[in-house]
Amino acid sequence: MALGKAFGRPIMLAALLCAAPAMAEGPDLIFRQSTDFKLLTPNDKLATYGIDDPLVDGVVCYFTEHEKGGVSGTLGLAENTSDVSLACRQYGPIRFTAKFSQGDEVFSGRRSLFFKRMHIVRGCDATRNVLVYMVYSDKIVEGSPENSTSAVAILPWGSGAPQRCSDFMK
Repeated sequence: MALGKAFGRPIMLAALLCAAPAMAEGPDLIFRQSTDFKLLTPNDKLATYGIDDPLVDGVVCYFTEHEKGGVSGTLGLAENTSDVSLACRQYGPIRFTAKFSQGDEVFSGRRSLFFKRMHIVRGCDATRNVLVYMVYSDKIVEGSPENSTSAVAILPWGSGAPQRCSDFMK
């Protein structure tokens, strides 16, 4: 009986670890567009995704990134480029759900098998009451200067005055 429990725990843990990526929330794929033709393997593509800011209701960021095709892209071994475009917009009343610091991460995604990640971070221009978002990539050995910035003015939506981002800064 004890032996069965001992073997059951690792199997249960392994099942949970395998299911974790499926349960994690990520960006919503809006659409993909092929950029070239490969005869026997998938094409290279540009993919546009949408991600809601987890701490700011009413703001969505859209980013477009390059996804390599070919054999290495299919196997997940290709290193995707650092070129990512970003556009963030208000789509409803803006409500802050928690305090945040300048440069807090909104989203992070893998750009290569081990060493490269893309990050979307958020800041507050307190003087103008504007949320500022930046996308960039980093790499363990050498980062990339490729980046993009988008800003969302916090405007009234319906009745009532808009919240001020400076009130929610740590």
